Amino acid sequence: MDVLDRYIAALRSQDWAALSECLAEDVHRTGPYLDIVEGREDYIAFLAGVIPGLLNYDIRLSRIDRLEGGAALVRLSEFVDIAGVRTEIPEALVFEFNAEGEISGVDVYLKQVAGSSS
Repeated sequence: MDVLDRYIAALRSQDWAALSECLAEDVHRTGPYLDIVEGREDYIAFLAGVIPGLLNYDIRLSRIDRLEGGAALVRLSEFVDIAGVRTEIPEALVFEFNAEGEISGVDVYLKQVAGSSS
């Protein structure tokens, strides 16, 4: 799944042009709090508005599993410094693809520490 490798690399380097090449024009993203972003330009603008503000941002891919119907489950962790403490945010993302192999859907799920509220 080359497009996912390119997506992760572009996100890590904050290369928004390269990331844009991975996305379908009508990409749909649903975030962990049911926040929705529609369309390639808005999705890139969303990420470009969030990621650069995260101190020492990094992303590490753990695993990619192909799902029935052509989707993929991606397990990764995002790392940021919060109040001087390196913090890992484990996530699971479900990616869908169009016929051209572009990412057409992204659903983001966060893992939470036991006892934390949603």
